[in-house]
Amino acid sequence: MSSMAPRVLILGGTSEARALAAELVTHGVPVVSSLAGRVSAPRLPEGEVRIGGFGGADGLADWLTRHGIIAVVDATHPFAQRISASAAAGTARAGVPLLRLHRPGWQESPGDRWHWVDTLDDAAAVLPRLGTRVFLTSGRQGLAAFAGLRDLWFLARCVDPPTPPLPPRLEVVLSRGPYHVEEETALLREHRIDVLVTKDSGGSMTEAKLIAARRLGLPVVVIRRPARPAVPTVTEVATAVDWTLGWVTES
Repeated sequence: MSSMAPRVLILGGTSEARALAAELVTHGVPVVSSLAGRVSAPRLPEGEVRIGGFGGADGLADWLTRHGIIAVVDATHPFAQRISASAAAGTARAGVPLLRLHRPGWQESPGDRWHWVDTLDDAAAVLPRLGTRVFLTSGRQGLAAFAGLRDLWFLARCVDPPTPPLPPRLEVVLSRGPYHVEEETALLREHRIDVLVTKDSGGSMTEAKLIAARRLGLPVVVIRRPARPAVPTVTEVATAVDWTLGWVTES
């Protein structure tokens, strides 16, 4: 593949990004998927893959121009705020169309005991009044926010081992989804969990913990998504495929 062949850039790492890349490859579209490199052994999508940052909006704009990118789809994690901001600014500077493939957030159901907060620090602040044995599923990079809670016991689930600072009373489980309701229910019971902490990541791969918490009547601290730039947005992979193919046809 020539470095100047018209290509599509997918900012990814999510299941939606991998599904989009697979669909576009079946249509013969040259795809480059960019991963942040925060996971040691990421699930790789079909097509070309690059790992690492671009150097901000200016670096992304330069990269898009040099590599003949005709369209960009931001299919990053709902909490990947920095890359989405760079994508909006960088594509505007390069004159390349941008689409956000946005995974819908989770919705409360009857029986849920959700406590919404804005940040990890806010989550740490409300925990002592909700429970003493905490299941943390907010990612290894956010564990520092809970390091000062010495009277609480934590079970943290991560893909890769976390690094300090960490809560002093901590057990770590290394795994990645998808997870299933019966397994999640058994995990909560085994560790006598009385409160769950999660980001509003959305999607079905990790939703089972919320159903398990509902079954057991446990409170859940849910961290709201950060604000994202106002760009054209869709929620379905099929819609993103159609949008991308439209730009490929025009090119």
